Amino acid sequence: MSQSKSQFDFYPTRMNSESKIIPRTDPVVYSDSYDDLSKEQVEFFENNGYLIFDDLFSSDEVNKLFEELKSLSRDETKKKLPQFILEETHRDVRSIFEIHKISKIYGNLCKDKRVLKKVQQLLGSKVYIHQSRVNLKPGFDGKEFYWHSDFETWHSEDGMPNMHAVSCSISLTKNYEFNGPLMVIPGSHKEFVSCSGKTPDEHYKQSLKRQEIGTPDKEILEQMVEKSKIVSAKGNAGSVIIFDCNIMHGSNGNITPYPRSNAFFVYNSIHNKLVEPFCGLNPRPDYIADREFSPLESVESFL
Repeated sequence: MSQSKSQFDFYPTRMNSESKIIPRTDPVVYSDSYDDLSKEQVEFFENNGYLIFDDLFSSDEVNKLFEELKSLSRDETKKKLPQFILEETHRDVRSIFEIHKISKIYGNLCKDKRVLKKVQQLLGSKVYIHQSRVNLKPGFDGKEFYWHSDFETWHSEDGMPNMHAVSCSISLTKNYEFNGPLMVIPGSHKEFVSCSGKTPDEHYKQSLKRQEIGTPDKEILEQMVEKSKIVSAKGNAGSVIIFDCNIMHGSNGNITPYPRSNAFFVYNSIHNKLVEPFCGLNPRPDYIADREFSPLESVESFL
């Protein structure tokens, strides 16, 4: 499968060459309005690539979301579905993909105006859900996820042409510094890391559990951290982090007794529709990268 001549690849990656840095050519913020977000918040996102909102959702709201998650993760019949990703060493659920279609309450959550208005402001357009999932990192056994840029994967394996998307992670449990919270490198979203190696066919079957292809060289990570720092997205249940699609991020394993669970939504601009994957392989399944492009309409509350 090859790209059409009109679809130029500004971010080539996984070409069997060494990792290298390519300057970002896309904007970070696509709107000059200050509606739901203040000028200071927009400038912070432009410079750092993320925003954290403490206690955006109430404890009652989070409890309802968490109860739904527990019910789904205990359903043995559903564990056979491809959307359910299990830990390598146990039958525990690691992730549930396409959660906005599997669950009505999570389907409404991604449209809640407290999140959607912020996302639309940053992207300057209507959006649709490129990917949704809930991530569970159980106490003692939750596995790490290595440093990576989401856009690098979405570009290579899904055919997302430009950096015109953001992710939103909603804490369903308290995220401590020590139970494997999301970690980001501020400012790293301004450079694209072209990774070495070649994408294997059906790579997603392995990468959803442990990503090795599409990860940057250690030397590049060292340079990024030396220029910036590492920030842990810790916070109470109900806190939210919105982050740029290209920011370098990862998470440690969880060897503490405290489980960590988050709901995760990827909002892509309706002007950034997927094309053929730039890796030259078949697209990943729709439950990982939705190709329906249905614009979202906000709701007052997901309940």
